[in-house]
Amino acid sequence: MSSLDLGYGMNIEAISGSAMVAIACTIVFFLAAKSWHIVARTLASHPNFPDSIMREAAQRFRDEFDQLSRKQSTYLGAGLMFVFIFAVAHTFQADRLFAGYPVWQLYVLLCALGSAAAFALYRLVRTVLAWRQVRFIRDANIAVGHSLQRIASGHGRVFHDVTTSAGVVDHVIVGQSGIYAVNVVARRSVRKSGVQLSGNELHFVPRDKTVSIVDIAAKTTRLEKDFRHLLRNSIRVRSVIAVPGWNIQNQSSEGHLVVNERTLPMLRGWKDEADYLMNEDVDVLQKHLTSSCKRSSSRKNK
Repeated sequence: MSSLDLGYGMNIEAISGSAMVAIACTIVFFLAAKSWHIVARTLASHPNFPDSIMREAAQRFRDEFDQLSRKQSTYLGAGLMFVFIFAVAHTFQADRLFAGYPVWQLYVLLCALGSAAAFALYRLVRTVLAWRQVRFIRDANIAVGHSLQRIASGHGRVFHDVTTSAGVVDHVIVGQSGIYAVNVVARRSVRKSGVQLSGNELHFVPRDKTVSIVDIAAKTTRLEKDFRHLLRNSIRVRSVIAVPGWNIQNQSSEGHLVVNERTLPMLRGWKDEADYLMNEDVDVLQKHLTSSCKRSSSRKNK
């Protein structure tokens, strides 16, 4: 073997040895971090005062955001651990681990380690993108939820993340003036952007994209049926679609009111005396939602 081949082989040995030590330490770190997250999630599943804590606006997105944040931190920490241990191992001549091994075996090992690193990077990128999207949806729901809290004073009570068999309704207002199911459609807006309702679709301009509201209609209908069964009386649940950050251009449906976070007060004027509730019905519905929208009940549903 020539001196060039010897130097090349030893370089491969050094890289393989350092990478092997680094990946082993990284796996140990990753497993330890995941184990701790499992323990922390188990402890957090038993909150203090479970019968008194209600879900906040965007509660399910807050929980998902926290989970993605922990996952993102784990991947980033594992990546930094790999780089640090690789540098230390290379400095202390980890090539001794694979001294005398055929070069082709070292290449196979490096390919396997490279594939594992590429997969880990792919998972990290996906986690970061999901984290960014969930953060936006969470903030949009919080903005709408806080606006509803302000305008609901004297109009009714606001409940968040109301579960139905057709899906989760983001916000529900129950008062003497009627019942409103408020669902949030979160899309990133651009300058001079607008949205209009046409049939069962929201049309976003100038992005020329459409979003179906069939699922929103189904959730509202299911909520209405649940409340009718509870009260044994015919009632109506009005559907409000909140699209934060977008200018509302027009709407062709009388079944839905489309607003943004600034025009939400419009729903106070969108009412009919036929939809008014008796005090007894309001108390029954509010007590039912108070019981079903507690933090402890949301964890049971998971």
